[in-house]
Amino acid sequence: MLIAPTRSLWRFAEGSMFGWYKAKMFIEHAAIVTSDALHVLIGVALWILAALVLKRRLTDWLPWLVVLAAILFNEAVDLWVEQWPQRAMQYGESAKDILLTLLLPSLLMALSRARPRLFEPRSFRPAPRGSDEPSPKP
Repeated sequence: MLIAPTRSLWRFAEGSMFGWYKAKMFIEHAAIVTSDALHVLIGVALWILAALVLKRRLTDWLPWLVVLAAILFNEAVDLWVEQWPQRAMQYGESAKDILLTLLLPSLLMALSRARPRLFEPRSFRPAPRGSDEPSPKP
């Protein structure tokens, strides 16, 4: 009884993973930057987009967790679809992709939490006058 729905669900999941992989390969080959640079750019863009959609600050954990979930899904698809002769190399490449994708969102989130004043807009203050400049007359 459960075999037919389970097979249908499995085929749907497998088809979705292959579809995602094909779309990702198209983007990688059409992009003007390397695959590693694409991971960095997509990580930051997805982090900002998640914060906007979820209406959260970039210092909140939820946008960062969205990026983590997305990259884990992406790498799981890569490991499922691609079969490298040396699995250790494939796992190393996946680990590198995860680190590159999370690097800037993690760094910027930690920095904005630790030093929030670095991200505040500065108010306009005129430079102090030198002793040889005349003072303005009232």
